[in-house]
Amino acid sequence: MSDFVPTSDNDLLVWVDHFITQISTDNEIAAVDLAALTAAKADFHTKIEHLNDAAAQAKQTTADKNDSRNHIVNLIRAEARRIKARATYSDGLGAQLGIVGVKDSHDLSTSRPELTGIDQTDGVVILSFSKYNSDGINIYSKRDNDADWVLLTRATLSPFVDARPLLQAGKPELRQYSATYVLKDKEVGHYSNEVVVNCTP
Repeated sequence: MSDFVPTSDNDLLVWVDHFITQISTDNEIAAVDLAALTAAKADFHTKIEHLNDAAAQAKQTTADKNDSRNHIVNLIRAEARRIKARATYSDGLGAQLGIVGVKDSHDLSTSRPELTGIDQTDGVVILSFSKYNSDGINIYSKRDNDADWVLLTRATLSPFVDARPLLQAGKPELRQYSATYVLKDKEVGHYSNEVVVNCTP
């Protein structure tokens, strides 16, 4: 027989409220016990609210950081293009400024992407990956209602954010991810190790 206590925090919150409401009219429940249960319920509600606030703040902070990163990188790339277009530009100047890329000799045909996933709550998952000298990666995903792997996207910049909503609002779900390199519109090399992310509400 399974445990009667719900696993997820949100389900437990609803269940606790129902349980205490039901027993509050039971005359055989000691007043001191009911008071302890009520206080514990209030504390649990408060901690869940704090957790939700922290998760929302973390998600916004990550988005703000990514926007700031993209902004400064785009400005520097534009300036680097202007510098490289000068008649006086040399490889020595490029090396001095750090605007010359390192030649990537990574053999994609025998490689697999390094893929990681971090849950950001509410169905949002940040997927980071190695790109090397590929054009990007094809990311495949599988959820509870998927019979097989589904091509999620072709990502050319890391990280990629999977922002699909949860299949059932408020219910956790497991997502599986795998990826392979893409070069000239063709998949090359091996598939990455499977990454499993527990998406929390």
